Amino acid sequence: MTLKQLKQTLITAIKESLKKQPYYTETVQINLEVPKDETNGDFSTNIAMQYARYAKKSPRDVAADIIETLDITGCNVKETTIAGPGFINFFIDKTFLLKTIAIINEQQTYYGSSPKKTDERLNIEFVSVNPTGALHVGHARGAAAGDALCRILTKAGYNVTKEYYVNDAGNQITNLAKSIEARYKQLFDIKIDIPEDGYHGKEIIEVAEKIKEQENDSYLTGDHLSFFKEYGVTYLLDNLKRDLKRFNVKFDVWFSEQTLYDEELVSKTVATLKEAGYTYEEDGATWLKTSLYEDEKDRVIIKSDGTYTYLTPDIAYHKNKLDRGFTKLIDILGGDHHGYIDRLQAAIRMVGGKEDALEVEILQMVKVLQDGKEVKMSKRSGKAITLIDLLDEVGKDPIRFFFAARSLNTQMDLDLDLAIRQTNENPVYYTQYAHARIHSIFDKAQEEGYKITDLPNTFSTIKSKQAFDLITELANYPEIISIASDKREPHKLTNYIIALASAFHTYYNAEQIVVDDKQHTLERLALLNAVRIVLKDALSLIGVSAPIHM
Repeated sequence: MTLKQLKQTLITAIKESLKKQPYYTETVQINLEVPKDETNGDFSTNIAMQYARYAKKSPRDVAADIIETLDITGCNVKETTIAGPGFINFFIDKTFLLKTIAIINEQQTYYGSSPKKTDERLNIEFVSVNPTGALHVGHARGAAAGDALCRILTKAGYNVTKEYYVNDAGNQITNLAKSIEARYKQLFDIKIDIPEDGYHGKEIIEVAEKIKEQENDSYLTGDHLSFFKEYGVTYLLDNLKRDLKRFNVKFDVWFSEQTLYDEELVSKTVATLKEAGYTYEEDGATWLKTSLYEDEKDRVIIKSDGTYTYLTPDIAYHKNKLDRGFTKLIDILGGDHHGYIDRLQAAIRMVGGKEDALEVEILQMVKVLQDGKEVKMSKRSGKAITLIDLLDEVGKDPIRFFFAARSLNTQMDLDLDLAIRQTNENPVYYTQYAHARIHSIFDKAQEEGYKITDLPNTFSTIKSKQAFDLITELANYPEIISIASDKREPHKLTNYIIALASAFHTYYNAEQIVVDDKQHTLERLALLNAVRIVLKDALSLIGVSAPIHM
C-alpha cells in the first residue's frame, strides 16, 4: 500500500463512519492534510468542524462521534486524537512503508509512473518565438517550464506531443527579409537603410555575411525577397534549435505558420465559421461571434482591407491540432496574452473543440539579479539577456532548476550569484550533491567488500525517525507526480526534490551507513539506492542532470 492509497482508505473509513451518523450529508467533502507540526500526527482532518452545523453539536463532539464508529482496519493507524477546536489527527504506523524501498528498487525509473492513458492525446505548445533573433530570458523560462511539464505529463501516462509554432508568415517575416537584404547590400558598400520596422540584431548581420560568403553578389539586383525570407528563417530557426538543444529542450513538431496559407487552411476555416453562422459583416469587416461563448465582445477576423487579424490564423492552427486528433491543447503563453484567452477558447468551440479543449498557462516575467541589482542587458552584447548568455554565465542545470521552481503565473527573480554558488544555499547544488554523496557511499561500500548488486527486499534494522522521514518522502513521489501533472505545476516536483534531498542529508547525518554489521549496511544501502533512483528520475523530469561526482 502506498501513502496515497492509505490516505484514500482512511478517507473511505471516515466517510463510512459519518454514514452512521444521523446528520450525514454527501455535500461535505472529506480532506486529509499533512500537519505542519508533526506532533499533530501524520494526517489531520477538519471534517468535524464542517459537520458541526449539520449536527448542531460542537466540533469536538462531532469528532468524538466519528472516532467512536471509525473502523481503521487496514489503515495502519496506531493512534487517533482530537485536537484544538475539533481536528482529528491520525498517527500512522509507518513500518508498512518499508515495502516502498523494495518496490522502488524493483521498478526502478517506472516508480511513480501511471499506466498509459490511451484515450487522451495532449499537444503542448510553448516557446514559439518568431525566428527573427535569439531566445531571451523570458523565452528561456517558457522553454524550461514547458519541457518540464511535458516530461511530468508523460511520466503520468499521457501521450504528449511537444510543439513549436514557427511564425514564418506575415509582416514580421517580410520585415526580416527586407532587413537581411539591406544588411547584405551594405556589405557591398551600397547605401540602404534598414526598414523602419526592421530588425537590427547582430544575428541579421550574421545571416547577411553567410549569404555573401556563399552567394557572393548574386542577389544584389532584382527582386529576391522570397530568397532572403527563406534563407533568413531557416538560418535563424536553426540557431534557435541549436540553443534549445543545448538547453536540453527538444520538440516533436515544428509547425510552420506558412503551411496554413499554402494548404488554404485559413480560408477554409473562415468558410467553416461562416457556414456555421458564427460570423457577420459590419463596417466592411468580418466579425466572429465570440461573445456567444463567454468572450466579452465579438472579434474581427477579416479587416475592412481584406487582411486577416492575428486571431484568424491562430483559429486555423488550433483547428488543425484538433484535426490531427489531439484531445487536449495546452498553450504556454506570455503574460501579454492574458486578454487573448477567452476569444481563442470561444473560437475553438466554434470549430468543433470541446469546452475544455484548450488550456492556457500564462508565463510571467523574469527579473535577473546580480550583486543584488537587476541586470537588464547582456555584458557580451549590450542587448537583452539571451538564453546563451545564461548558459555561458551559469550553465544549464541551475537555469532549468530555478525556472522550474516557481509557479508559471508568478513573476520571479533569477539570482545569478546564487545559481553559481557551490554551497547548500543553492538548491541545485544541494540536491545534486545528495545524489553524488549516495554514489560515494556506494563506492566506499564496494571498497569494503559489499556486493551492491544483491540488496535485500525485507527490512528489520531500519527503525529511526530520520529513516522513516526519508522513506515517507519516497512514498510521496507517485502522488507528487500526479499533483504536478493534474495541476500543470512543475514547481510541485521541484519543491519535492528539495524536500527529498533535505530528508536524505538529515538521515545521512544521523546514521552511519557502512558499518561492520552486514545486515545493517545492506538494508541501508537498499534504502539509499531507492533514494538515488527517485532523485535522479525527478531531476530528469525538470531537465537537470544527476552527477555522480561533485
